[in-house]
Amino acid sequence: MNLNGKEHHWRTGRDPLFRSWCLYLCVTLAAALLGAPAADAAAPRAHAPNPGYYRMMLGDFEVVALSDGTHPFPVESVMAGTSPEAVAHALAADDLKLPLQGSINAFLVNTGTRLVLIDTGAGALYGACCGQLLANLRAAGYAPGQVDEILLTHLHKDHVGGVLRAGNIAFPNAVLRVARADADYWRDPASRARAPEFLRSFFDSASAMLAPYAEAGRLRPFALDTELVPGIRTLSAPGHTPGHTAYLVESRGQRLLVWGDIVHVAPVQLRDPQVTLKYDSSAGAAQRTRRALLARAAQEHLWVGAAHIAFPGLGHIRQDGAAYRWIPANYETMP
Repeated sequence: MNLNGKEHHWRTGRDPLFRSWCLYLCVTLAAALLGAPAADAAAPRAHAPNPGYYRMMLGDFEVVALSDGTHPFPVESVMAGTSPEAVAHALAADDLKLPLQGSINAFLVNTGTRLVLIDTGAGALYGACCGQLLANLRAAGYAPGQVDEILLTHLHKDHVGGVLRAGNIAFPNAVLRVARADADYWRDPASRARAPEFLRSFFDSASAMLAPYAEAGRLRPFALDTELVPGIRTLSAPGHTPGHTAYLVESRGQRLLVWGDIVHVAPVQLRDPQVTLKYDSSAGAAQRTRRALLARAAQEHLWVGAAHIAFPGLGHIRQDGAAYRWIPANYETMP
């Protein structure tokens, strides 16, 4: 049959568009009958945690931030020297609100000759939220047996809890270092008896975490500010705990201050460094230490490794009048 001098193919099924449409209908019908998913169905959720390590270079040293997880931080009940209204206002200014997830960060330093882990996260002591540090250490390309030194900023659960796994030493070849003032305080029964009730379990966990390393001869407290590893010095930072310690890491003129618990809630304490925590052993000393280290970090343009600023907790501090600002590290892929 001709139409305007042309053969009309669609009635006979020889038109290419007609054949394609028939094929699509057949395939779709077959897929439905066989139970196969349609090509345009929504992808299932991965239900996997966010990546938990971030790598940067500090001179010749490789620094890897490691996440142990995040947990609901009870901002409204643990902050002192402020008001609930001031806390809510500070959080809202950063588009945050309660309940607030708090990061638990640790930092791995590869000097080229030593592998040094600063803090170990909470391990099993905070429950299912945390204990992710070992998995993230392995994901970053390292094994627990390769760690030579563990340097603890202090002996609160979320910093020392990761030294054990299922009751056993988690880092089989590591020496454990902590300020003697903290080691003595948290293992002292008399100090435990004088402490507020909410802190007493911290004494129990500190003793339990240190004991296997002490029995193995691998617990070595330090007394004074000193260079523990070439390029890594201790820096006394008391207040949050009696022996709270920061670590200054330096390579080829670049410096990183791993400051432990100088700041817990950045939107609040950077705006008002006078705000303390009920967990502080000495609120006055904690305030003085915070102001000194914030000023030093800003004036000397130090890199900062922060235990509780949003992962990876690497960045710089800038002064803004009487307050400070956090400048997070610019994301970079490694060569």
